[in-house]
Amino acid sequence: MSARSKSATKLASVFAASAIGVLGLAVPQVNAAEKPNPGIAVDADARTRAYAADAPSAVVAAAVVCGSGYNLYRADPLPDLDTRQGTLFVYIKGTNGASNDTPTCSIFDNNTGSTKWMKLKLCSNYTADGCATDQGNFSQYAGPVYRTRGGCGTVTALMKTTESASKYIINAVRDATNCN
Repeated sequence: MSARSKSATKLASVFAASAIGVLGLAVPQVNAAEKPNPGIAVDADARTRAYAADAPSAVVAAAVVCGSGYNLYRADPLPDLDTRQGTLFVYIKGTNGASNDTPTCSIFDNNTGSTKWMKLKLCSNYTADGCATDQGNFSQYAGPVYRTRGGCGTVTALMKTTESASKYIINAVRDATNCN
């Protein structure tokens, strides 16, 4: 089994357990003291902190895919919180998201419940480092993608019904971390 398949299987198990727990299907309710505690970057914004408080299992599941040592920097429901079709996660290693040299990982979660064509692109602020991309038809998520020096770069999340569709469900470009 490939590393991606293992990561996908691991993430699917975590997401399934999260969904069962959230829906309360044959699982006792979890009190606040038993909720997973995702690592959150010191300089994560208030919206990201609120998302992590509301959906800690999803935040932990994406962090598991990125690997050890990554802390949540951005959780961005797309296209917006009310009509969320996907969630863009950005994780950083270390404590300084405002550094060009921050190792960065990104996951683009598919929240539609059906397979969509998705593209996730994480670009370094260093032109020579280029971008890391994952694209294709995904029912769960695109990524993870990594940049060793991803701080201050950009992350792009695209979603359409099919690759050939002309209309985007999600077309978002964000700063990977805030460096201004």
